[in-house]
Amino acid sequence: MVLGHRRHSAASRTSQDDSRPNGSNGTEEEMVDEDQGNVLSHIIAQLRPGADLSRITLPTFILEPRSMLERITNFMAHPELMIPMPEIDDPVQRFISVVSFYLSGWHIKPPGVKKPLNPILGENFYGWWDYSDGTRGYYISEQTSHHPPKSSYFFMAPEHHIRIDGTLKPRSKFLGNSAASVMEGIAVMRFTNRNERYFVTQPNMYARGMLFGKMKYELGDHSFVRCPETGLAVDLEFRNKGYFSGKDDAIAGFIKNTKTDKNLYELSGYWNGKMYMKDLAVCAAKGAREYFADESQTGKQDLIFDATSARETTISARPLGEQHERESQKLWNNVVVALKNKDHDTATDEKTRIEDMQRDEASQRKDEWFPRLFRKVQGGAGGLEEGEENLDWVINAKIDGKTPQEQVSQILSIAPVLPKAMTPASSQPPAATAMGGNAVPPSAAAPPSKHGPGPGMRRVDSVTSDVDEFVDAKQ
Repeated sequence: MVLGHRRHSAASRTSQDDSRPNGSNGTEEEMVDEDQGNVLSHIIAQLRPGADLSRITLPTFILEPRSMLERITNFMAHPELMIPMPEIDDPVQRFISVVSFYLSGWHIKPPGVKKPLNPILGENFYGWWDYSDGTRGYYISEQTSHHPPKSSYFFMAPEHHIRIDGTLKPRSKFLGNSAASVMEGIAVMRFTNRNERYFVTQPNMYARGMLFGKMKYELGDHSFVRCPETGLAVDLEFRNKGYFSGKDDAIAGFIKNTKTDKNLYELSGYWNGKMYMKDLAVCAAKGAREYFADESQTGKQDLIFDATSARETTISARPLGEQHERESQKLWNNVVVALKNKDHDTATDEKTRIEDMQRDEASQRKDEWFPRLFRKVQGGAGGLEEGEENLDWVINAKIDGKTPQEQVSQILSIAPVLPKAMTPASSQPPAATAMGGNAVPPSAAAPPSKHGPGPGMRRVDSVTSDVDEFVDAKQ
């Protein structure tokens, strides 16, 4: 049973309360039935506060029927906000559009308290979005580490000059009556027509009420968006109701010019409701009393996103018959079907089978495992990813075509993003290995550094893992 948010009396409502979701959209709370509660209690009895949950097998009834690699695509699901961003000439307004886009993905979630499936090592998820102007966005991801978990991903919309590289590194902890997913890692969004980067982190996620009370999904703590090229940044706080004060699911923060140390805009609202922006320069010019009087009467805060009426654009993926065994939807298909049918015995059996397969692969592996599609970042002074070291892994391909069409061809040659019928023969990617990954580091096939080619070049065969080495004639 899914319960809505607690009601507020009319006397206590404010203009901020009007921004909250209502009715059927309040789905952060969930009741746990007696059998499920007994299973949770059995697991929790084995834990201590602060324990790492990543090695604990969780009951299937709290699982979302999709992999974390697919869930990441929530943050590209509002193209109506994303596509215009690089074309905005004013740097402050452009940054505001990025913040609005960043905030637009949090409301997308299943009812209640659900955790996505943990991807296995070498798992992949690929997909695309069809946009209203006839263009597409492309997504490629791979599980680049299992312990600790790291999900690396690449997104690009070539015609719109947008590229995103990211690695999500969630750490789960048991905190007593709640569990936390500490969302480490970063994403770097680039506007290729402006040579700008936007560094982004995520708030932490909490499942409250695991031992008693109602189970509730919350976002908490701080995240940031910052652009080193313009000096603009925002520190966003995801707030929750305390014992004596506060409101559930609230956000608060300031857009700041770090070069002048001046706050430009104030952000407020609810991540699952309406979110607002206030121009602090206008407030100062008019005087606080006059500004806030006008605001209460005419709603002068600018609405930057309304999650209560938003409709996301979901990603498309190739049919299961075209997917290889390690692609998320095919790998977890039996689990997902069982979860949707509420057949938790079958879901548990199928999930255990996949986890046992992963353990068997690990026991048979003689060499260090490396991702098949991603390489380690080349950070440090002069490196290709200088300043982006926290990405850990980036796509192991050069996307430098002079036209969007050339860039699309380069993307499609990395992995089978589109169905075969939609992929040109010249862009067909190499076949996937049975167990995923490479026997040698993919950095061996990485492009040269900013300072020119190195002493040699190595090429890895994606099927056989054979290595061909080429050196300059003078060597």
